[in-house]
Amino acid sequence: MASQTSCELIQVPPSARLAGIVSHLTGYRESGQGAGMQWLEGAPLTVPLVISFGSPFGIGLGRADAATPWSSFASGLYAGPVFVASDGAAECLQVDFTLPGAYRFFGGMVADLANRLVNLGDALGRDGPALRERLGHLPDWPRRFALVEAFILRRLGRAPSEPVTHAYRLLLRDHGALRIGALAAEIGWSRKHLLHRFRAEMGLGPKALARMLRFHQACRLAREPGSEWAQVAAAGGYADQAHLAREFIDLAGESPQAWARRQAG
Repeated sequence: MASQTSCELIQVPPSARLAGIVSHLTGYRESGQGAGMQWLEGAPLTVPLVISFGSPFGIGLGRADAATPWSSFASGLYAGPVFVASDGAAECLQVDFTLPGAYRFFGGMVADLANRLVNLGDALGRDGPALRERLGHLPDWPRRFALVEAFILRRLGRAPSEPVTHAYRLLLRDHGALRIGALAAEIGWSRKHLLHRFRAEMGLGPKALARMLRFHQACRLAREPGSEWAQVAAAGGYADQAHLAREFIDLAGESPQAWARRQAG
């Protein structure tokens, strides 16, 4: 059956109280008949908390044919493509945490969330299903957003350590181009200690995050009018265009050309 699904998508920035902790709050609702939506995300840089009120999503980390059904869940960083599909009756609220914000909300569990999905009860304990129940009874997105913000604020713990936060900001500033040895020297730690602490507080090691940041910078450069792939590779810090192509296959699940066609469509 041809898809006749339509979707309502409402995305808002968080209030000032959650600045730097949450990047977006999103409300999503499908209605229709037949097949639902399908989309692909390449190495997302946020940590999502998804609270579902409708049909589960089919989600595959790395492979579309490995997708399994997920309703309400949390997920950490994943350095690869994420395939998502719905059946036309999905409805959810999604909170996208920044990496420092994820540590404040999930604590040390951010390392356990990396490269996997965890159901809501396991991620938040019995507070998770209780929150979903309360949100499901609210009639509109603004009230749902207000309730989930209040819930987040009550659960916030300590921030990541200052050296790890500084290392994270340096990686962001240079779009992942800074070498890990130079990063360790900048904050006065050994490379081994930096790898251990960064992974514990950010979910992935600095090298993996740097790779993801370079990829997203390449995507931004490729969207500029008149951009050429050879220029994108050089400006993005890749050895050559072939290196860039391999990274797109690994992180986006498709070639640069296929990525560009999908963006244009």
